[in-house]
Amino acid sequence: MMDGSVPNIKKWAVLYPVYINKNKTLAEGRRISTTKACENPNCVEIGDCCNHLKVPFAIELDKAYPRDFMQRGRVRVLLKREDGTLYNPAIHNKKQLMLHVAELIPRHPGRTKKQEATSSSTTVSSKSGKGKKKR
Repeated sequence: MMDGSVPNIKKWAVLYPVYINKNKTLAEGRRISTTKACENPNCVEIGDCCNHLKVPFAIELDKAYPRDFMQRGRVRVLLKREDGTLYNPAIHNKKQLMLHVAELIPRHPGRTKKQEATSSSTTVSSKSGKGKKKR
């Protein structure tokens, strides 16, 4: 991969955001327990977590989850090198990768900024409550 050749990502493992979404049921496609899953992950967050874990990845936004075609995007990941050694010794299979990614996403920088923005906007809107009009 580092020699300039284009990797064949068709053989890489596929990770759909649904697999680690706490709000989905097993029938809807969740693959890990709700206690370990995170809320509404997206492909960019999953990609950033794979980058943090030093696992090669490719985001495919034009693809959809087969059980729910409204869920756009998926992430391709490569867990092993061509010689069979792992990119990250802590991650042996796709399930372990899903657990690590689900653990990292709530601490994602984009998530923490969103939470701060929503909490500050709620404090502003709560002050403008209904009351008696002054005459």
